Amino acid sequence: MKKFVAVFLTTLLVTTALFAGGAKESNSSTQNTKPVDMMEKETVNLKVWGSIDAQDLLKEMVESFKQEYPEKEYNIEFGIVSEADAKARYLEDPEAAADVFFFANDQLKDMVKAGALYQIAGSYKEKVIAQNGEGSVESATVDNKLYAFPETADNGYFMYYDKSVISSEDAKSLDSILAACKESNKKFYFDLSNSWYVASFFFGAGCSLGIDENGKQTCNFNNADGLSAANAIKELTASPYFMGGDQSVLTGGMGDSLAAGVCGTWVANAMKEKLGDNYAATKLPTFTRDGEQVQLGSFAGYKLCGVSKVTKSPVDAMKLAQWFTNEQNQLLRFEKRGIGPSNIKVAAMDEVLKTPELAALAQQSLYAVSQNDVLGTFWGPVEAFGANMEAFNYEPSIQAQLDDVVSQITN
Repeated sequence: MKKFVAVFLTTLLVTTALFAGGAKESNSSTQNTKPVDMMEKETVNLKVWGSIDAQDLLKEMVESFKQEYPEKEYNIEFGIVSEADAKARYLEDPEAAADVFFFANDQLKDMVKAGALYQIAGSYKEKVIAQNGEGSVESATVDNKLYAFPETADNGYFMYYDKSVISSEDAKSLDSILAACKESNKKFYFDLSNSWYVASFFFGAGCSLGIDENGKQTCNFNNADGLSAANAIKELTASPYFMGGDQSVLTGGMGDSLAAGVCGTWVANAMKEKLGDNYAATKLPTFTRDGEQVQLGSFAGYKLCGVSKVTKSPVDAMKLAQWFTNEQNQLLRFEKRGIGPSNIKVAAMDEVLKTPELAALAQQSLYAVSQNDVLGTFWGPVEAFGANMEAFNYEPSIQAQLDDVVSQITN
């Protein structure tokens, strides 16, 4: 009897081992001898939104993603939607929106409130926390829950300048920059009809933003400090050596009609091509406020990659969003577009630390205000005010315009 039991158990163990081995084999390849690329694959359709400047690089990243995950057939459609416009475009029609998209971190709270984003949890969350800087992780977090993958840590701005026209000493103050522009018959670029940039004067003058206990935006741009900032803006826009307009004005004119301009890292390659050996970058200059020199402030933010809550392929969309923001692709993004990484390892590389534009951004970060507490009500009213200054529209009075701006923002 004992011999029978022993033989039975031995047979059972061998049979179990064979089935286990067979199951393992079927998971790692197939139950037949056909190679993976000859088998019928599951097709996954995904839509990706990114800025116009990022399209080529995103397509390159998608090709490497397909090579990394050959077990499925990925059909990926691309749409041009900037990080600044992502929230508005998404909320217009979530069903028609992209499965994976990039956006600025100031949009996060509104998007979470609207139920637009998949929460990042489990091993995905663990990797984000372990691999990215603390500030970038915080920028993607609401109520201790992670809702996006950090893509960059450089969503801020500083000043580019032509060293053949403006010295490093001249670059320290707006007055000396305009004086150098006058002498060379060139201009200084600052997009003051863009609320993101025009806020620099208000922050430099000591104004602030916040969110109250009811979740509404607070803003004091209409106090005495705000009025002094607005008068400085008025003075700059009235200068014959000032140039406004969108980003194309800067990328097209630097080194020709322009001697200096304010923007972010995403135009660094264009600036280097235009200026060559005369390329330089530094923090924003000081400006004259009530007879004193004060440092221009700025916004400091991050760009994030999110997954739509209504995607039909959440597993694959999450995998792609992680791929876009992993160490390999953050390094590629830096190498090809000069964009500052949130990934800790990439950010610590010598070639990153020695980059002039990232060094300038680090200098300006000492005077920057976080975008975490900026709500959607802020942007439109401030943009309209900046546009009025560029158009020399001072009616109603500047103080009345500021009062109206703050009323719209806070209500």
